[in-house]
Amino acid sequence: MSRPEAAPRAVALAGNPNVGKSSLFNALTGLHQHTGNWPGKTVAVAQGEYAYAAARYVVTDLPGAYSLTTGSEEEHIAADYLRAHTDACLVAVCDATCLARSLPFAVQLMQRWPRVIVCVNLMDEAQKKHIAIDLKKLEKTLGVPVVGTSARKEKGIREALDRAAEVMEKAPCVHSVRYPAAVEAAADRLEPLIRKKTKGRIPARWTALQLLDPDDDLLTSLQEYLGFS
Repeated sequence: MSRPEAAPRAVALAGNPNVGKSSLFNALTGLHQHTGNWPGKTVAVAQGEYAYAAARYVVTDLPGAYSLTTGSEEEHIAADYLRAHTDACLVAVCDATCLARSLPFAVQLMQRWPRVIVCVNLMDEAQKKHIAIDLKKLEKTLGVPVVGTSARKEKGIREALDRAAEVMEKAPCVHSVRYPAAVEAAADRLEPLIRKKTKGRIPARWTALQLLDPDDDLLTSLQEYLGFS
């Protein structure tokens, strides 16, 4: 009797507009892709598939966003996906030609998401502008895997595939960033309540930080996906 085929693993691409997410999505999925509206939203979301190292992956190209807390429709879609797919590998795509502009959103995602890769895209454009990026030093500083790509030329894609596969095999770990004392105290009080309520299905610190953000959709999402009340 043959064993049932394993369910595909989830990968999501997130980042600011114009950082090359669509090019990376195309390089990963080729022709195995489609576009449709997110439930209840008018913004189109692209999804596709790829196979790598005997596993299948479903890739979602989330709409470009600058934050998870400013309330645009694109940001609501990104935040809603993250709440519903806590087992996914999140690829935070940044622009190598302007890393200081796109990295803050990646750091925000790292604080809330247990499996993150930072993808510094447009490395070829950065080279043309004589911008040098020490990827190994950036990885050490951030504490999460970092890869460099030139997605339109399909350079660095295999390394990105390797790192995504590695991240999916490891236990989830939210990157810890220390906040002002009042925020840390509030998060510390919330975490044990969240662990008891969710029974470990989502990271307690991630959820605590989300609850402390001004996000009206969070409780609705928790109720929908976890029966949280």
